[in-house]
Amino acid sequence: MGQIDWIILIGTLLFIVLYGTYKSRGSKNVTDYLKGGNESRWWTIGLSVMATQASAITFLSTPGQAFHSGMGFVQFYFGLPIAMVVICLVFIPIYHRLNVFTAYEYLETRFDLKTRTLTAILFLIQRGLAAGITIFAPSIILSAVLGWNLVYLNIIIGVLVIIYTVSGGTKAVSVTQKQQMGVIFAGMFMAFLIILNYLPLDITFDKALDIAGANGKMDILDFSFDFENRYTFWSGIIGGSFLALSYFGTDQSQVQRYLSGKSVKESQMGLIFNGLLKVPMQFFILLVGVMVFVFYQFNSSPLNFNPSVVKAVMASEYASEYQALEDQKASIEQQLKKKQITYARAHASAEKDALLVEISTLNNSETALREEAKVVIKKANPNAQINDKDYVFIHFILHNLPRGLIGLLLAVILSAAMSSTASELNALGSTTAIDLYKRNVANKDDKHYVHASKWFTLLWGVIAIGVACVADLFDNLIQLVNIIGSIFYGNVLGIFLLAFFFKFIKGQAVFIAALITQAIVIYIWWIDLMPYLWLNVVGCFIVITIAILLQVAIPKKKVRA
Repeated sequence: MGQIDWIILIGTLLFIVLYGTYKSRGSKNVTDYLKGGNESRWWTIGLSVMATQASAITFLSTPGQAFHSGMGFVQFYFGLPIAMVVICLVFIPIYHRLNVFTAYEYLETRFDLKTRTLTAILFLIQRGLAAGITIFAPSIILSAVLGWNLVYLNIIIGVLVIIYTVSGGTKAVSVTQKQQMGVIFAGMFMAFLIILNYLPLDITFDKALDIAGANGKMDILDFSFDFENRYTFWSGIIGGSFLALSYFGTDQSQVQRYLSGKSVKESQMGLIFNGLLKVPMQFFILLVGVMVFVFYQFNSSPLNFNPSVVKAVMASEYASEYQALEDQKASIEQQLKKKQITYARAHASAEKDALLVEISTLNNSETALREEAKVVIKKANPNAQINDKDYVFIHFILHNLPRGLIGLLLAVILSAAMSSTASELNALGSTTAIDLYKRNVANKDDKHYVHASKWFTLLWGVIAIGVACVADLFDNLIQLVNIIGSIFYGNVLGIFLLAFFFKFIKGQAVFIAALITQAIVIYIWWIDLMPYLWLNVVGCFIVITIAILLQVAIPKKKVRA
C-alpha cells in the first residue's frame, strides 16, 4: 500500500465517524435516539436496510465463494423479494400501529412478558455472535495487509464503530450508511471495470463468460432437491424466504431501520427498494468473483490465498513438498494461458468446444493441486486454517489494483463492516434497554433510558469485540453468519406468525414450544441432518405445530360464577 492508499482509507473512515457523530448530535429522548425521530425517507431506509445486511463479509466472502464455486450462491437470495412483500403487507402496519420501539414489544401485548423476553434473548444471542464476526472479518484484511495482531485490529475497528453508534443512536447509523453504500457501489464497479481492462485484448466480456461457463462458474440455477447441495432454487426460494422473513421481519437490527420511517408508506417503499436491488447487487458481487477467476486464467495465483499458512508451511520440513506442488501449478498455468489465448483467436465452433474441454481439464487439475496443498499445510500445522475463500478478493486487490484504488477497496470493505456492525450494536443496545431493562425498571424519564441505551450499546460493543477476538475462519464467513441466524430465525419467525395468524394460541403454549423447538433445531444442526437454509423452514413449522398441540392439550381455566 502506498501513501495515497493510506490517505484514502483513513480519510474515508474518519469522515464517516465524524459525519455520523456530527449529524446525530442532540438526541435527547428515546424516540430520537432509538427511532431517529421518525424522520427517515424511503431511500434512506432502503439503503440503510441494504447496508445493514451487506457487511464486510459480503465483500470478502462472496467473490471468493464465486471464485471457487461459481454463481450458484445467488439462489440464496431468491426468496428475499417474496419476504419483502409479506413484511410490507403484514409486519410494518402492525409495528407502526402499535408504535413500538422494538419488534418484541408486540409479543408481550399478544402473549405475555416471558415470551417477549425469551424472543428478545434469542435475538441477543445470535446477533451478538454475528456482530463479533462482522468485526472479525475486516480484521483479517488489515492483518494480511499490515501483519498486525488480530486482537488489536478487532479492538480498533470495534472502537471506531462504538464512537458514533453510542453517541448518535439510530440516526447516526442511518445517515452514515448512505455514504457507506455510495463508497461501496463506487469501489465495486471500479474493481469490475479494472478486471475487464486487465484481461488480454482478445478476451472480450462474452469470451470471459464462456471461459467461466466452461468451468461451471456460470451455473446459476439448480432445480434439484439434493440435500447435499446447500444452494438450489428450492432452498433459496423456500428456505431463503423464511430466512429473509425472519431477518427483515423480526431481527431488531433490520426492524429498527424501517421503524425510523416517517410513515408506513415510506417504510414499505424502503423495503421494496431493497427487495428490487438486493438480488442484482449480490449477482454483481458474485460476477466480480467470477471475473477474478477468469483473470487468474491468464495470471499467476497462489496455491492457497491465505498468506499466513503459506508462510508457515514454507518454514516447515514440508517446504519442498509444497514447492513441488507450486512448480506443478506453474506448469499448468502456462498451459492454461496458451489454451485461453488460442481459444480467444479460434473461430470454428468445433475447435472452440474442444479447447474449452481442455481448459476445463486443466482447471480441474489445478483444483486438485489446491486440495493436495491443503493436505500438506495440515501436515505442517494440524491447527492451520486451510480455507482461503475469504482471502481471494483481498489477494487480488493488494497484488493487482493500482495505487489509490487499493485504499478505496479497503475503505469499501471496512465501510461495510462499520455499517453492519453499527446497526447490530444499535439494535442490541435498544433491545436490551427496552425489552429487558425498561420492562423491569419502570417509571424513569426519557433521559434515563437514553443513557441506559448508550451504556448497553457500549456493553454490546465490548462483547462483540470479545467474540471477534476468539472467532475463527469457518468454511466461509458469509456462510457462518447465515448458519448462526438459521439456527434461531425459524423459531423466532414461528413465534411471530403464531402471534399474527393463530389468535387462539396463548402465551404459555408458545413459550414452551419455543424452548422445545430451539433445542430440536440445535440438535438437527449439530448432527448435520440438512443444509442450514432448511433450518429456517423446519424451525418455523416445529414451533407452530408444538404450540398448537400444547394449546389443545392445556386445560382451559374454568370461569367462576
